[in-house]
Amino acid sequence: MIRILMVCLGNICRSPLAHGILDSKLDGNYFNVDSAGTSNYHKGSPPDLCSIAVVRKNGIDITNQRARQFKIKDFETFDYIYVMDESNFENVVKMARNVEDISKVRLILNEIHPNKNLEVPDPYYGGDSGFDDVYNMLDEACNLITNRLAR
Repeated sequence: MIRILMVCLGNICRSPLAHGILDSKLDGNYFNVDSAGTSNYHKGSPPDLCSIAVVRKNGIDITNQRARQFKIKDFETFDYIYVMDESNFENVVKMARNVEDISKVRLILNEIHPNKNLEVPDPYYGGDSGFDDVYNMLDEACNLITNRLAR
């Protein structure tokens, strides 16, 4: 089983979107997808209603997800750790115990734009289309991740 973790700050907007999108593309018999936040602001909370709505209109249900905080044990549990932005990348890497842990951590948009270190923006600051724009970015990145993992 290949295990993949999506990480943002609060685990209610971006990482639940990425979690739901990637999970919908992969066979659950071979892959496990989860998400977490580097903060504990929303621990136990469901995804933001706007995140739920944007994936729902794309045929995905994330209402069963609950926010949790990233923990050091996640380095043992997950094979790939995708983060949404530089700040969360740095927060996760600071918790790494060794080079192997660090090698699992990647900025998700580097899947689309290798080595450019682009960030998934906070959808709240994207105006009326913020959540749709973030959904589309993550969907494209998740398509590339799916294609690579399928090989």
